[in-house]
Amino acid sequence: MEKSLEEVRPVKAFGWAAKDTSGLLSPFKFSRRATGDKDVKLKILYCGICHTDLHQLKNDWGFSQYPMVPGHEIVGEVTEVGSKVEKFEVGEKVGVGCLVGSCRSCENCTNDLENYCSKGIATYCATYLDGTPTYGGYSDMIVVDEHFVVHVPENMPLAAAAPLLCAGITTYSPLRYFGLDKPGLHIGVVGLGGLGHVGVKFAKALGLKVTVISTSQRKQKEAIEHLGADSFLISTDPDQLQAAMGTMDGILDTVAATHPILPLVGLLKTNGKLILLGALEKPLELPVFPLLMGRKLVAGSGIGGMKETQEMLDFAAKHNITADVEVIPMDYVNTAMERLAKADVKYRFVIDVAKTLKAE
Repeated sequence: MEKSLEEVRPVKAFGWAAKDTSGLLSPFKFSRRATGDKDVKLKILYCGICHTDLHQLKNDWGFSQYPMVPGHEIVGEVTEVGSKVEKFEVGEKVGVGCLVGSCRSCENCTNDLENYCSKGIATYCATYLDGTPTYGGYSDMIVVDEHFVVHVPENMPLAAAAPLLCAGITTYSPLRYFGLDKPGLHIGVVGLGGLGHVGVKFAKALGLKVTVISTSQRKQKEAIEHLGADSFLISTDPDQLQAAMGTMDGILDTVAATHPILPLVGLLKTNGKLILLGALEKPLELPVFPLLMGRKLVAGSGIGGMKETQEMLDFAAKHNITADVEVIPMDYVNTAMERLAKADVKYRFVIDVAKTLKAE
């Protein structure tokens, strides 16, 4: 006989959810599974707001599930561990990012690339192994298989660490994989938002020369004086583009809106690499001839595996890298989404879940 939802998920939980494509979030009672042998239960302290949350709330990509509790930049405190948990103890500060499950046996999983597993299970807006929907971090607690939990280093401020679990690994992983991590290389970072500002910090910590590429002149001072970029390029200025042609070893393109990429290809040296990190809704126009004439690469990259996510956090702690955040109460979340849609945040909203989520 099939188990009821109450039997599969007996633990009462509370959060904020969207009920439909309006994306409007409101208080929501739901349930989580009991802590299994290999599970870690955590009290959520902070949760970052990612641009993905905004896309999913509005069903921009066409596969949203409602009711939806978003949030995949979760930092919390362990409150219970299963009998076979080996890596975590009650009281530890931990993180949960974009994944809560994968098949654990395919070629990707066995190579620590769970993020590319065809059966990967997203932290929210997905279906878990028990057939129930996954709910994310805009909530009071979560239960996760220990394999998909990471240690947050002790010296890290927790609110500013939360966005690293998505924005951090999304920029760190391609720098490492594509060999753009050698001191002295010159890379461009397109877009100075949630992803871009963290990408600049990682690139500088790796010893790279960094040029921020933006449509907005007003971000120049911030990019150079605060984030430590070496130079700033206005992507709509033909003279600036011409002067920088063929000067970059690689580019991280973090922009999630449709934009021309041919000028970016022109900025690359021979063998240069343009890595796309923004999830665009519409296909890009990509002329092939400029790629042929410089053996240039256009590639994509999505988050990172669990081993690399832990490595990224440890690297960030060593180099004092965190996200620049605006901490908000839970009941401000709908206003935050409106501001995020207008890029009105420096550079990541983080919800203070522990102090401001009030059960009704």
